[in-house]
Amino acid sequence: MSQTPFRRDLIRILGDRFATIAVWSYDHRWLVLAVSLLITVGFAVAAAGVRFNNGFETFFDQSDTTYYRYLKYMDDFGSDESSYILYEARGFEHGPWNLEVMRKISDLTRALEDEVPFVSEVTTLANAEFIEGVPDGLEIGGVLDDFPETQQELLEIRDRILAKPFFVGGLASADATAGAVVVDMDLTTMSPLEELRLDPEAGNHPDNLYPQASYRVIEEVLARPEYAGIDFFHTGDVPLNAEFNTKTPMEAQRGLNLAVLACAVLLAVFLRSLAGVVGPIAVVLISVLGVVAVVRLLGWELNLLFVLAPTLVIAVGIADSVHVLSEYHLLRGKLDSRRDALRETWRVVGPPCLLTTLTTSAGFAALLSSPIVSMSQFGAYCIVGVVVAFALSLTVLMALLSFAPDRKPEPTRSGRDVVGTFLEAIARVSIRYPRSLLVAFAGIFALAVAGVVQVRVDANYMNDFSPHVPVRVATEYADSVMGGTMDLAYVLDTGVDGAVKNPELLREIERLQQRIEEHSDLVVRTFSLVDVLKDINQSFHAGDPAYFRLPETRELTAQYLLLYESSGGEEAFEFATRDYAIAAIQVRCRWVDSSKLEVLVSEIDEFLRANPISATAVEPTGGGHLFVEMVAFILDSQRHGFLLAFLFVALMLAIVFQSVKLGLIAMAPNVFPPIVVLGVMGWIDAPLDYTKVMIATVAIGIAADDTIHHMTRFRWDFQASGDYTASMISSMRAVGRAIFVTSVVLVLAYLSSISEDIRALTMASLLLAGTVIAALIADFFLMPALVLTFQPFGPPRSPGCEGRPGEATRAAVDSAALPIP
Repeated sequence: MSQTPFRRDLIRILGDRFATIAVWSYDHRWLVLAVSLLITVGFAVAAAGVRFNNGFETFFDQSDTTYYRYLKYMDDFGSDESSYILYEARGFEHGPWNLEVMRKISDLTRALEDEVPFVSEVTTLANAEFIEGVPDGLEIGGVLDDFPETQQELLEIRDRILAKPFFVGGLASADATAGAVVVDMDLTTMSPLEELRLDPEAGNHPDNLYPQASYRVIEEVLARPEYAGIDFFHTGDVPLNAEFNTKTPMEAQRGLNLAVLACAVLLAVFLRSLAGVVGPIAVVLISVLGVVAVVRLLGWELNLLFVLAPTLVIAVGIADSVHVLSEYHLLRGKLDSRRDALRETWRVVGPPCLLTTLTTSAGFAALLSSPIVSMSQFGAYCIVGVVVAFALSLTVLMALLSFAPDRKPEPTRSGRDVVGTFLEAIARVSIRYPRSLLVAFAGIFALAVAGVVQVRVDANYMNDFSPHVPVRVATEYADSVMGGTMDLAYVLDTGVDGAVKNPELLREIERLQQRIEEHSDLVVRTFSLVDVLKDINQSFHAGDPAYFRLPETRELTAQYLLLYESSGGEEAFEFATRDYAIAAIQVRCRWVDSSKLEVLVSEIDEFLRANPISATAVEPTGGGHLFVEMVAFILDSQRHGFLLAFLFVALMLAIVFQSVKLGLIAMAPNVFPPIVVLGVMGWIDAPLDYTKVMIATVAIGIAADDTIHHMTRFRWDFQASGDYTASMISSMRAVGRAIFVTSVVLVLAYLSSISEDIRALTMASLLLAGTVIAALIADFFLMPALVLTFQPFGPPRSPGCEGRPGEATRAAVDSAALPIP
């Protein structure tokens, strides 16, 4: 089957244009390098000050209903971000209720209030709002406003506090062995950037931004010698976000450094050329810097997904460079000058490199439809990185190669071309056993599909950290002792001033709280205005536990709240707006998988449908609900992204090869890797979360690169020889070498991104490395088996086409057996 005139002209025109640009870059190397240096400096300037942020605003579109509801909740009730510090004093008698320990906690309270930036309020056992009934009304003040002078007085206060349910499980453990410090913040990670800076003139360095600035000061205060003997376990939004925002960029930089080093070493080993190392490394580093610059210029922020972008850009940049260098060294052995070899290299390799750039971009473009904002942005800036890498391979790489020694490679002695011999052996396996290979791949594919159906969509923020990371250790311990460091909320907006004081509504709120607390495996406590009113009622009756209940009439409720406010009470306004039109139920949950939290939200929604609260709707919100909604987006993103990537790449392959049949055959090795990786995830019960959701989509784009190079060369050789067997061997020894080199480099680059502290990054890196390996196997075995079985290039025209190499085969092997210096 011959090329159509249109395609033949198009490929020729593209090849000629690329050859012209490559030679121009070669001839004007100083100009190219000067311009590239200016561009690099421009990228660096533009990238300066980019902020890393993994908050919810990086995942949700501003118009999203759930996100809007959360912002309104914060407008009504203030920031829900805090530090929760569990403490124990095991070396002291009475533990946290030891008089010396309590003095230290009182001092700690003042230190945190005075020194922690962006703090709103610090609540401890030393200053928590304590309600007591007195003959003429209520007395409200700090628990230890009159600090006890003796241990016995403190123990009596302890008994009074533990008799109040409002304190137990929040500031004090029921067994009196632990206490807690709650540091509420004025800001959230979603606050305007100018408000997040500690020093307005110090820029966007992580240590100058909330929450890192607050976390650093809290940790410094807790480490002071005056608090020796007290064990602190610091958890909550502030340390979790701060650790993520600090560790993730550090791990990204470390992974990038290791990946570049690994690439340089492997390129030196395989290519044995200084230009073959410096050129590709320069291409990928400038491309990565360009990606960061684009993020900054568009006003976006770096997040966890970005950590994978540099390695992906390296993947594409290295692949283009290696294919160019591989072809160049083959042609350099045949042509008289280096300039001619570079020109012919781009005439041959340019069109498939362009096509691989387009197919990879198509894979990333499929992510643009994702409802997860950070994923959509990931697709956009990765496209920029891919295009920049291609442009630099055509210009900067050519300029750098012009400085290489102008000498021909020496022919490889017999038996020394280990890689070529290995690749030929692989080709002969496909030639000899094509149908057996197809049966084997069908079995693997079926097994993988069986795993895919078992993949669960789930996430757990704690699991993003490795088990040994201190903030995870502290969070898990705090959950086991006190419980409830994840927040969920339900908001009741009546739209009527004072409506929340209605006893009927309050009883319905109480009923809803009781229903929520039935999920005792997940929910630790709920808090609302109901609890404050119960505490007031109990206090009015001399602390009698029997009166820890709601007042019976609206008049008594209003009277209680009036006395409460006039006595200086403030705690109630964490659960109701000051006009009493809006009420909130705060739900403290243990850190669990999002699927369990989703079950809770779904069951409460069903309960409310069956038992609606009169005169108002109830809407879930809070960080926990945002987390559930974010995970719910994942399945849609995976399904739509994979489908779009498949359609984009399949269409482009069909257009490239001018054949639907050939396009479908070329898609098989592209679909195989993501299905295998997802199947492995299903079999090992690795959940599909926000760090892995783009792997299948990206895998198609990356896998298509090797397929295009291999299929293009395979068909090119077949058109010259008319022999499938000869074409298979010559293609494998020529372009197969570059595919093998790039795959080894990429696997090592991904493995270099494995993080000791960020478990999510480790899992994503391993899966991407597995994807590259699966793609290499598919391109070396599945694609050749399909071509040999279905013969999509047309009928063979020479002897040796049935698996027995003839003269054409030997000629092809001889012509391909050139060394790569």
